[in-house]
Amino acid sequence: MSRRVQFDRYGPVDVLRVVDVPRPSAGDGQVLVRVVATGINPGEIAIRNGAMEQMFPATFPSGQGSDFAGQVVETGPGVTGFAPGDEVLGWSDQRSAQADHVVSDPRHLTAKPRGLDWIRAGALWAIGVTSFSAVRAVAVKPGEVIAVSAAAGGVGGLAAQLARRAGARVLGIASEASADRLRAIGVEPVAYGDGLADRLRSLAPDGIDAFVDTHGDGYVDLAIALGIAPDRIDTIIDFAAAQRHGTKTDASPQASTPDVLATMAEHVAWGRLTVPIAAIYPLEQVRDAYTELAGGHVYGKIVLSTEMTPTPRPCAADGGRSFTYASEAAISALVCGLNYCPTLPMELRSA
Repeated sequence: MSRRVQFDRYGPVDVLRVVDVPRPSAGDGQVLVRVVATGINPGEIAIRNGAMEQMFPATFPSGQGSDFAGQVVETGPGVTGFAPGDEVLGWSDQRSAQADHVVSDPRHLTAKPRGLDWIRAGALWAIGVTSFSAVRAVAVKPGEVIAVSAAAGGVGGLAAQLARRAGARVLGIASEASADRLRAIGVEPVAYGDGLADRLRSLAPDGIDAFVDTHGDGYVDLAIALGIAPDRIDTIIDFAAAQRHGTKTDASPQASTPDVLATMAEHVAWGRLTVPIAAIYPLEQVRDAYTELAGGHVYGKIVLSTEMTPTPRPCAADGGRSFTYASEAAISALVCGLNYCPTLPMELRSA
């Protein structure tokens, strides 16, 4: 048997269940992966509560999740690029990643670098390819000034780092509380809210060359008002504004290839890009994980582990006011930047 997260109707987090199902098998041209870690994303909340029913209708019972990392356990006829025992990361188009096992198209997989821990590997697809796509869309050049909205978020943080790697000066729009985190990755923080346009003009009196919007809520309009050319503006979320102004909307669909994911995985493995982890939950605590995500202002990715024992304990980082779930083993040295207290068993570490 195998566990999987599923829901049988649209609704709040309470509709999520972890159920036992027969272990799937790899069919022709398919790969069966034993999942070790699987990231969660805000879009999954919108799908589960029905807000995106017109764009992404669910078929009940519906699985959940796209990002995953794990080990190949079986390959179907016709698969030549992978073999049992291979460590991989990838994505599912079937909303089935939050499970002990996932059947994958081999074109959705890439080898996990040995230096990349399981947790970040399992959380990388959505934020990795989306940020790559958005930065590529605005054609960043060395010496340019680039603004990124929600620059302390998962996609925004990677987009800001990619723009920095391309040689740009990056203005990261985020809360004042995120200022030090942005400075640590070489990004100039700019507080959102009233007066933002004036603050941006003051920091870049000669103009801003490009704008990456990872938040929506008026940032495309702001970019146009700042005089940025529509073909140098990309939004991953505000499609109505993009249609009004003729800006770009490149996101994960334009960059979901094994080569792009492999590139991002190598960057993270070698420390060229950082992916902070906010919390790690066992699969059984999927409701708690999404409750934390829905609360907003989460710095870093929240990840589900199929191998973590659900043992609640106070989190010393916040004075014991909240609880997360952790195993008894020491935390892997590779999983740094934790805001909370989950620890990882040894088997979750890369060799």
